[in-house]
Amino acid sequence: MKNAVNIFKKEFAAYFISPIAYIVISIFLVLTGWFFFSTFFLYRQAELRNFFELLPLTFAFIIPAVTMRLFSEELNIGSYELLSTMPVSSLDIISGKFMASVIFIIIMLLPTVSYSIFISFLGELDWGPVVGGYTGAVLLGAAFSSIGLFSSSLTRNQIIAFIIGMAVCFVLTLLDKILFFLPRDFLSVFEFLGADFHFHNISRGIIDSRDLLYFISLCFIMLYSTNLVIQGKK
Repeated sequence: MKNAVNIFKKEFAAYFISPIAYIVISIFLVLTGWFFFSTFFLYRQAELRNFFELLPLTFAFIIPAVTMRLFSEELNIGSYELLSTMPVSSLDIISGKFMASVIFIIIMLLPTVSYSIFISFLGELDWGPVVGGYTGAVLLGAAFSSIGLFSSSLTRNQIIAFIIGMAVCFVLTLLDKILFFLPRDFLSVFEFLGADFHFHNISRGIIDSRDLLYFISLCFIMLYSTNLVIQGKK
């Protein structure tokens, strides 16, 4: 665990040494702020529904950009070979990198809490869906981070890692929107596979064990797959 924490500190600090963190956070806040407030003043309702409805699509683009360098950069410059000779397990490496990306996403979300505080001064805000929405956002961010980590482990090229991660996240986000194109007998299966479906269940303030199980399972499958890929590269 100590090794995983050390890798977490290294990766988390690396985000803020380069301009990547500041660019990604700025793009995220501009996109979410623009789309949210442009409709908020039209409907004049004291709620964050529009913000949370757009969040899966925004995450599908932003999070692969956050995770694309985690393995591919080290594989490209050869520092992963050096890291693998040290007394650290692949589980430590994957855990440390995963924690760094999830904590980064939580920090990226923190400024948006000001939206709910601002709205609470304008009207009677129901805090249940707000708490549910941020809980779902952290779970969705962790699931997309695990996908991004897996795609980064597949290639030395950060752009390819970004495209693979973004494609998988977009498919999981849009899956429940294209159910009418899919075989009727398997609609319930495809609906369950969609990340957007589970996120919106939680963002309504209803915590269902099936939604929690979905995000935990997705993280486990992606991190386990990452471990298999990394083991194969040794």
